Parts: sequence; C-alpha cells; structure tokens
Amino acid sequence: MWTVIYIAPTARQADQIRNKLTEEGFLVKVRQARGAKEQFEILIPESELDEGQEILKEILHSSL
Repeated sequence: MWTVIYIAPTARQADQIRNKLTEEGFLVKVRQARGAKEQFEILIPESELDEGQEILKEILHSSL
C-alpha cells in the first residue's frame, strides 16, 4: 500500500524530492493532489514509511 509522506506546493519541488528519494533507493510515486491544481502528493510504500520520513526530513532541511 502506498502512503503520502509529503504534499509539495509545486511540481518542481515534487520532482526534486522524488529524485532525491529515488537516489536513496526508495520507490516513489507523485500524483496531483485531489481538488488542488498546484499541490502534489509524494507517496512511498507503507513498509518504507519510517525510513522514508527520516530521509525526507534531511531533504527538506537541505537546499532543494
């Protein structure tokens, strides 16, 4: 099952986060958030949630 770990405000930021998570070895999906034109959900498998959240924190605190 896929779980949303972050909602990015732009497609560019969503792509950057997806690329960095993929580089770290995660399976990643990005989809447009329902009811929002400029928000994008970043999803990873539920089994990778804990580790994915830790890596996401590092990504968000570094310069995208």
